[in-house]
Amino acid sequence: MSVSNFSTTQIAALTTNQVAALTTAQIVSLSTAQIAALTTAQVVALTTGQVARMSTANVRALSTSQIAALETADLVALTTANVRALSTAQIAALTTKQVVALSTAQVAGMSTAGVAALTTSQIAALETADLAALTTTNLQALSTAQIAALGTTQVAALGTAQVVALSTAQVAALTTDQIVALSTGQVARMSTANVGALTTGHIAALETADLAALTTENLRSLSTTQVAALTTNQVVSLSTAQVAG
Repeated sequence: MSVSNFSTTQIAALTTNQVAALTTAQIVSLSTAQIAALTTAQVVALTTGQVARMSTANVRALSTSQIAALETADLVALTTANVRALSTAQIAALTTKQVVALSTAQVAGMSTAGVAALTTSQIAALETADLAALTTTNLQALSTAQIAALGTTQVAALGTAQVVALSTAQVAALTTDQIVALSTGQVARMSTANVGALTTGHIAALETADLAALTTENLRSLSTTQVAALTTNQVVSLSTAQVAG
Protein backbone atom coordinates (compact mmCIF):
# COMPACT_ATOMS: atom_id res chain seq x y z
CA MET A 1 0.00 0.00 0.00
CA SER A 2 1.35 3.39 -0.98
CA VAL A 3 1.85 5.97 1.79
CA SER A 4 -0.09 8.44 -0.30
CA ASN A 5 -3.15 6.23 0.23
CA PHE A 6 -2.89 6.31 4.02
CA SER A 7 -5.68 8.03 5.91
CA THR A 8 -4.80 11.00 8.13
CA THR A 9 -5.30 8.71 11.14
CA GLN A 10 -2.82 6.22 9.75
CA ILE A 11 -0.33 9.03 9.03
CA ALA A 12 -0.59 10.30 12.60
CA ALA A 13 -0.03 6.75 13.87
CA LEU A 14 3.37 6.39 12.20
CA THR A 15 6.29 6.26 14.60
CA THR A 16 8.99 8.94 14.38
CA ASN A 17 11.40 6.30 13.04
CA GLN A 18 8.94 5.38 10.32
CA VAL A 19 8.50 9.04 9.36
CA ALA A 20 12.25 9.58 9.21
CA ALA A 21 12.55 6.51 6.98
CA LEU A 22 10.13 7.80 4.34
CA THR A 23 11.81 8.44 1.01
CA THR A 24 11.75 11.90 -0.52
CA ALA A 25 9.44 10.52 -3.22
CA GLN A 26 7.01 9.39 -0.53
CA ILE A 27 7.19 12.81 1.17
CA VAL A 28 6.44 14.52 -2.13
CA SER A 29 3.45 12.23 -2.67
CA LEU A 30 1.76 13.22 0.62
CA SER A 31 -1.35 15.36 0.36
CA THR A 32 -1.83 18.61 2.26
CA ALA A 33 -4.30 16.81 4.56
CA GLN A 34 -1.74 14.12 5.35
CA ILE A 35 0.94 16.77 6.05
CA ALA A 36 -1.44 18.61 8.34
CA ALA A 37 -2.07 15.33 10.20
CA LEU A 38 1.57 14.96 11.25
CA THR A 39 2.18 15.38 14.96
CA THR A 40 4.80 17.85 16.14
CA ALA A 41 6.96 14.88 17.18
CA GLN A 42 6.74 13.53 13.63
CA VAL A 43 7.65 16.97 12.24
CA VAL A 44 10.73 17.03 14.45
CA ALA A 45 11.63 13.58 13.12
CA LEU A 46 11.61 14.74 9.50
CA THR A 47 15.07 14.91 7.97
CA THR A 48 16.46 18.03 6.32
CA GLY A 49 16.32 16.25 2.97
CA GLN A 50 12.65 15.43 3.44
CA VAL A 51 11.70 19.00 4.37
CA ALA A 52 13.69 20.38 1.46
CA ARG A 53 11.59 18.32 -0.96
CA MET A 54 8.22 19.42 0.39
CA SER A 55 6.01 21.22 -2.10
CA THR A 56 4.87 24.81 -1.55
CA ALA A 57 1.31 23.56 -0.97
CA ASN A 58 2.47 21.12 1.71
CA VAL A 59 4.59 23.74 3.45
CA ARG A 60 1.55 25.98 3.49
CA ALA A 61 -0.44 23.12 5.03
CA LEU A 62 1.77 23.05 8.14
CA SER A 63 0.05 24.37 11.24
CA THR A 64 1.65 27.06 13.39
CA SER A 65 2.63 24.41 15.98
CA GLN A 66 4.21 22.29 13.23
CA ILE A 67 6.12 25.33 11.94
CA ALA A 68 7.45 26.09 15.41
CA ALA A 69 8.53 22.43 15.73
CA LEU A 70 10.74 22.50 12.64
CA GLU A 71 14.41 22.21 13.51
CA THR A 72 16.55 25.13 12.35
CA ALA A 73 18.44 22.99 9.83
CA ASP A 74 15.13 21.91 8.31
CA LEU A 75 13.87 25.48 8.12
CA VAL A 76 17.04 26.65 6.40
CA ALA A 77 16.54 23.83 3.88
CA LEU A 78 13.27 25.35 2.66
CA THR A 79 13.50 26.97 -0.75
CA THR A 80 13.12 30.74 -0.95
CA ALA A 81 9.85 30.12 -2.82
CA ASN A 82 8.53 28.07 0.11
CA VAL A 83 9.57 30.71 2.63
CA ARG A 84 7.87 33.36 0.53
CA ALA A 85 4.72 31.22 0.48
CA LEU A 86 4.46 31.02 4.27
CA SER A 87 1.28 32.56 5.62
CA THR A 88 1.39 35.48 8.03
CA ALA A 89 0.29 33.14 10.84
CA GLN A 90 3.13 30.73 10.01
CA ILE A 91 5.66 33.58 9.95
CA ALA A 92 4.49 34.85 13.33
CA ALA A 93 4.81 31.30 14.72
CA LEU A 94 8.55 31.10 14.02
CA THR A 95 10.69 31.08 17.14
CA THR A 96 13.46 33.66 17.51
CA LYS A 97 15.96 30.80 17.15
CA GLN A 98 14.39 29.89 13.82
CA VAL A 99 14.40 33.52 12.65
CA VAL A 100 18.11 33.81 13.46
CA ALA A 101 18.72 30.62 11.46
CA LEU A 102 17.04 31.92 8.29
CA SER A 103 19.50 32.65 5.52
CA THR A 104 19.87 36.13 4.08
CA ALA A 105 18.35 34.88 0.81
CA GLN A 106 15.30 33.50 2.65
CA VAL A 107 14.69 36.77 4.52
CA ALA A 108 15.23 38.84 1.39
CA GLY A 109 12.73 36.64 -0.44
CA MET A 110 9.95 36.99 2.12
CA SER A 111 6.70 38.51 0.94
CA THR A 112 5.73 42.01 2.05
CA ALA A 113 2.89 40.51 4.10
CA GLY A 114 5.31 38.04 5.67
CA VAL A 115 7.72 40.78 6.72
CA ALA A 116 4.86 42.80 8.15
CA ALA A 117 3.77 39.74 10.15
CA LEU A 118 7.06 39.44 12.03
CA THR A 119 6.67 40.10 15.73
CA THR A 120 8.84 42.73 17.41
CA SER A 121 10.84 39.93 19.05
CA GLN A 122 11.44 38.33 15.66
CA ILE A 123 12.43 41.70 14.17
CA ALA A 124 14.97 42.24 16.94
CA ALA A 125 16.37 38.74 16.25
CA LEU A 126 17.10 39.38 12.56
CA GLU A 127 20.79 39.45 11.77
CA THR A 128 22.12 42.72 10.34
CA ALA A 129 22.89 41.11 6.96
CA ASP A 130 19.31 39.83 6.74
CA LEU A 131 17.84 43.22 7.57
CA ALA A 132 20.12 44.99 5.09
CA ALA A 133 18.91 42.55 2.41
CA LEU A 134 15.26 43.58 2.74
CA THR A 135 13.86 45.36 -0.28
CA THR A 136 12.78 48.96 0.25
CA THR A 137 9.18 47.84 -0.31
CA ASN A 138 9.45 45.27 2.48
CA LEU A 139 11.16 47.77 4.76
CA GLN A 140 8.33 50.22 4.21
CA ALA A 141 5.91 47.47 5.25
CA LEU A 142 7.32 47.45 8.78
CA SER A 143 5.04 48.98 11.37
CA THR A 144 6.21 51.76 13.68
CA ALA A 145 6.36 49.18 16.50
CA GLN A 146 8.61 46.94 14.40
CA ILE A 147 10.85 49.90 13.53
CA ALA A 148 11.18 50.86 17.19
CA ALA A 149 12.10 47.25 18.02
CA LEU A 150 15.21 47.32 15.84
CA GLY A 151 18.50 47.20 17.69
CA THR A 152 21.03 50.00 17.24
CA THR A 153 23.35 47.66 15.35
CA GLN A 154 20.51 46.76 13.01
CA VAL A 155 19.70 50.43 12.37
CA ALA A 156 23.36 51.20 11.65
CA ALA A 157 23.38 48.35 9.11
CA LEU A 158 20.56 49.78 6.99
CA GLY A 159 21.61 50.79 3.50
CA THR A 160 21.27 54.40 2.42
CA ALA A 161 18.53 53.38 -0.03
CA GLN A 162 16.63 51.80 2.86
CA VAL A 163 17.01 54.93 5.00
CA VAL A 164 15.74 57.06 2.12
CA ALA A 165 12.74 54.73 1.75
CA LEU A 166 11.60 55.10 5.37
CA SER A 167 8.25 56.83 5.75
CA THR A 168 7.86 59.88 7.95
CA ALA A 169 5.89 57.75 10.44
CA GLN A 170 8.72 55.21 10.58
CA VAL A 171 11.32 57.96 11.13
CA ALA A 172 9.20 59.47 13.89
CA ALA A 173 9.04 56.02 15.53
CA LEU A 174 12.82 55.74 15.87
CA THR A 175 14.13 55.85 19.43
CA THR A 176 16.79 58.37 20.42
CA ASP A 177 19.27 55.49 20.76
CA GLN A 178 18.51 54.48 17.18
CA ILE A 179 19.03 58.09 16.03
CA VAL A 180 22.44 58.13 17.71
CA ALA A 181 23.27 54.84 15.96
CA LEU A 182 22.63 56.30 12.49
CA SER A 183 25.81 56.93 10.55
CA THR A 184 26.70 60.30 9.08
CA GLY A 185 26.11 58.83 5.62
CA GLN A 186 22.63 57.66 6.57
CA VAL A 187 21.61 61.03 8.04
CA ALA A 188 23.00 62.87 5.01
CA ARG A 189 20.68 60.86 2.74
CA MET A 190 17.49 61.56 4.69
CA SER A 191 14.81 63.37 2.74
CA THR A 192 13.53 66.80 3.72
CA ALA A 193 10.22 65.21 4.72
CA ASN A 194 11.96 62.71 6.99
CA VAL A 195 14.15 65.35 8.59
CA GLY A 196 10.93 67.25 9.25
CA ALA A 197 9.52 64.14 10.94
CA LEU A 198 12.30 64.07 13.55
CA THR A 199 11.06 64.84 17.05
CA THR A 200 12.77 67.39 19.26
CA GLY A 201 14.26 64.45 21.16
CA HIS A 202 15.66 63.12 17.89
CA ILE A 203 17.11 66.50 16.95
CA ALA A 204 18.88 66.88 20.28
CA ALA A 205 20.25 63.31 19.95
CA LEU A 206 21.89 63.90 16.57
CA GLU A 207 25.66 63.77 16.78
CA THR A 208 27.43 66.92 15.63
CA ALA A 209 28.96 65.10 12.64
CA ASP A 210 25.48 63.92 11.58
CA LEU A 211 24.04 67.41 11.92
CA ALA A 212 26.92 68.83 9.89
CA ALA A 213 26.08 66.30 7.16
CA LEU A 214 22.58 67.69 6.66
CA THR A 215 22.07 69.64 3.47
CA THR A 216 21.32 73.35 3.71
CA GLU A 217 17.90 72.52 2.27
CA ASN A 218 17.20 70.09 5.12
CA LEU A 219 18.37 72.60 7.70
CA ARG A 220 16.14 75.26 6.14
CA SER A 221 13.19 72.89 6.47
CA LEU A 222 13.61 72.53 10.24
CA SER A 223 10.67 73.87 12.18
CA THR A 224 11.17 76.54 14.84
CA THR A 225 10.54 73.85 17.46
CA GLN A 226 13.24 71.64 15.98
CA VAL A 227 15.71 74.54 15.81
CA ALA A 228 14.97 75.39 19.43
CA ALA A 229 15.82 71.79 20.38
CA LEU A 230 19.38 72.09 19.05
CA THR A 231 22.00 71.95 21.78
CA THR A 232 24.73 74.59 22.08
CA ASN A 233 27.32 72.07 20.85
CA GLN A 234 25.18 71.30 17.83
CA VAL A 235 24.76 74.98 16.95
CA VAL A 236 28.52 75.56 17.25
CA SER A 237 29.17 72.59 14.92
CA LEU A 238 27.08 74.06 12.10
CA SER A 239 29.06 75.32 9.15
CA THR A 240 28.86 78.90 7.90
CA ALA A 241 27.08 77.66 4.78
CA GLN A 242 24.50 75.81 6.87
CA VAL A 243 23.80 78.85 9.05
CA ALA A 244 23.69 81.18 6.06
CA GLY A 245 21.38 78.80 4.21
